[in-house]
Amino acid sequence: MGFFTDAYDLFNINIMLLFLTPLWHLTSVQESLLASSAIFSAIVGQLLFGRLLDLLGRKKIYGIEAGILAAGAVLSAFSTNFTMLLATRTIMGLGIGGDYPASATIASEYAPTSSRGKSVALVFSMQGFGIATAVITGLLAAAYLPADMAWRVVAFVGAIPPAFVVYFRRHVPETPRYSLLVKGDASEARRGLRLVLGSDGEVAKAKARRTPISEFFREYWPLLIGTTLPWTFMDMALYGTGVFSSYVTSSLLPTKSLTASVLRAGVPLLIGIPGYFAAAALVDRLGRKPLQLIGFAIVTAIYIPMALYYMKFISVNSYLLYAFFGLSFTALNLGPNTTTFILPAEVYPVRYRSTGHGISAAAGKAGAAITTFAFPLIKASLGSSLGLAFIFGLLAVVSVIAMIITAAFIPETKMVPLEEASKEKLVVESPVPVPHHSG
Repeated sequence: MGFFTDAYDLFNINIMLLFLTPLWHLTSVQESLLASSAIFSAIVGQLLFGRLLDLLGRKKIYGIEAGILAAGAVLSAFSTNFTMLLATRTIMGLGIGGDYPASATIASEYAPTSSRGKSVALVFSMQGFGIATAVITGLLAAAYLPADMAWRVVAFVGAIPPAFVVYFRRHVPETPRYSLLVKGDASEARRGLRLVLGSDGEVAKAKARRTPISEFFREYWPLLIGTTLPWTFMDMALYGTGVFSSYVTSSLLPTKSLTASVLRAGVPLLIGIPGYFAAAALVDRLGRKPLQLIGFAIVTAIYIPMALYYMKFISVNSYLLYAFFGLSFTALNLGPNTTTFILPAEVYPVRYRSTGHGISAAAGKAGAAITTFAFPLIKASLGSSLGLAFIFGLLAVVSVIAMIITAAFIPETKMVPLEEASKEKLVVESPVPVPHHSG
């Protein structure tokens, strides 16, 4: 439910702006600020909550971020002007940001080695349902409600799922790995294992060696390059073209109906949803690194002809190009959108796992913030056709760079136990190995 809501509340601004721009006579700068405000504050949330999860434990933090998210969504629905909506979406973004390292780390630390990629990918796949729900909610609101009520309903729906799960999140047991390796509490680790095994599991008396954060950065900086920059470049594409899909779709399939505009902008995002589940099915078979490379290669092959089309160098049927645009989301979700979420939850040691994931996710949202803020300004300054040509050309270049970084800095973690994948330095006080259950 966390990731369902994260996606809903980040992408629903695409729908809300279709109502708000004519209602509030928004400028390009105001559109940019509303589109990027939650993303900018998500960066703060990812860094803050990522560190707190490592310092205080997963259990103490889990649920707080969902409460902040719900409160921000409710307040945004009752905003009376641009400034208030900007502020409330900023609050909401803090909760969204906190959910990234929290959910990823907990899913990874509870998952068995044999299906860890699938487990984390299925958590992340709820993003697809969140995006679909934003589109459907927008369609229903546009069809049956006046514009000033419609956008408020779209905003308010984003508060319902996190409000329901706050209680349950606050009662999730501490992960066995954090209990044992950080707190040194074997009995608490057994309680966590009981949650997934249905019975008590045997645990070793082991702890993760305490290392200063300076040593973490010194030892893991190559991995930080590998997990941050591809996520930055991927989010530049996903959020830039996703939040402003209406810019692309309106240029390909013009329409005057508001309901038709919502549908036209939303269909490419819906085309991308099967990619999440293809990733979940393949990530433990093909591996994280191959999927990430394949995804970036496909979107590069899509973005180049789209840039050439808008530069008027080639002529392509607009319906075919519309379908290609939708397939770019499928490729991102099959590859880097999913794998950049999984990898940081695997390659960092337990004392810095959430910190590393938070840094990586924040880098991604920095890329998203750049494009969601800049794209309306680029379109306004260069014009629709030349502006879109520049945007797709830029995204093609950064996708190629992301492929190079992936090849150079990312290890393969498929079927590798979490302690081995993260090069965990363990101080074992018992001959019994730390369990890596495979059921």
